[in-house]
Amino acid sequence: MTFGFASSAATSMTNSANRLARMLEPSEWAAAGIPLLRNPREVVSGLHARHRPTPTTAVVAVLDPEERLAASASFARRSAPVDGWEFRNALLAHLRRVIPHDLRRRTPVRTAVLLYCREGDERWTEEDGAWMWGLRDACTLHGLRCGAYITLTRGGWQVFGEGRGGRRPSSTSAPGDLASSLAGEPLELRTASGAPEALRRTAARR
Repeated sequence: MTFGFASSAATSMTNSANRLARMLEPSEWAAAGIPLLRNPREVVSGLHARHRPTPTTAVVAVLDPEERLAASASFARRSAPVDGWEFRNALLAHLRRVIPHDLRRRTPVRTAVLLYCREGDERWTEEDGAWMWGLRDACTLHGLRCGAYITLTRGGWQVFGEGRGGRRPSSTSAPGDLASSLAGEPLELRTASGAPEALRRTAARR
């Protein structure tokens, strides 16, 4: 009888296969029944003005049934191998910080969307696929509907699976007016970086 350890090459191949399993192809995402945003430009402009993302920044936001922003958080992606499981955990951790879960509801009423600012062009990458997988899984674990996945690059923004996008904002454009992006939002807005009162004072000064 022989005892031994799996070779590093075999372990690497296994890890790579697992990472590939934790990502979604564009066709899988398009077939997932992701709810359409009524006004994607408004959502993107509002998140861009609030969080001012730079490349490798992810912005996760929760929208109420009227598509008003209920909570949002932004964070930089760690320099680690692309893995939907790691992305899921990061998204879930930030969702738990800014908004209570809806697991007691029979049907989700709030929707989470993800805006990811990255280098490159608008074409799908494995990194996008991993974020899609992570967003879908995080939503399930937090009792939310899985909403749009949006990329922000030098060329502008685009909503994957919908064929909608625009040139502004982009990863290099200056943020818009936060006061206008706050119009119509619920008063109890929560973000990972500040309290509702501070945000309302900021809006009043602009």
